[in-house]
Amino acid sequence: MYVKFEAEIEKLNQRVEEQAGQRPGARLLMTHPGVGPVTALATDVFLGDPKRFADGKTLASYVGIIPREYSSGGRQKFGGLSKQGNSLLRFLWGAAGAHAARRDPELQRFYRRKLVQKGLGKARMAVARKLGIRLWIMLRNQIDYNEFCRRGQKQQNSGAACAGMPGTPYGATSHRPVD
Repeated sequence: MYVKFEAEIEKLNQRVEEQAGQRPGARLLMTHPGVGPVTALATDVFLGDPKRFADGKTLASYVGIIPREYSSGGRQKFGGLSKQGNSLLRFLWGAAGAHAARRDPELQRFYRRKLVQKGLGKARMAVARKLGIRLWIMLRNQIDYNEFCRRGQKQQNSGAACAGMPGTPYGATSHRPVD
């Protein structure tokens, strides 16, 4: 029985790899470390046209990786994840984010910083959100991972703000290293 299921799973994995190889968007997404055919195909299919999202916050809201907000009077309180979006995409981005944080130095630094600040669960979801926004940018601009990194380095060197790395406030010249 186990052998039968293994053969069936292998056949389904082959079909997913074939489908991901046929879609140009999924092929672009698979260039990102930690993103395999299942995550790439699901992201490409579920997001559809990436230009329909105005920004990363809109995308995160669509997937359900933003905190609930409880506001009354002048106070604002954030709760757990809203979980209002696509649960499969949220799960896949979480798993891919864990792998990507091991392979991508910038995501690894981000994960370690969030781990110290917020704890394990919140750090994992923060990496998943950041990975999802990266994948959306790659789809929107039709670029692969190497081009994404090159453009990020170009923005950092020019002094312009880039995703996940806001400018240093109050005249600071560099960020304090986390390691």
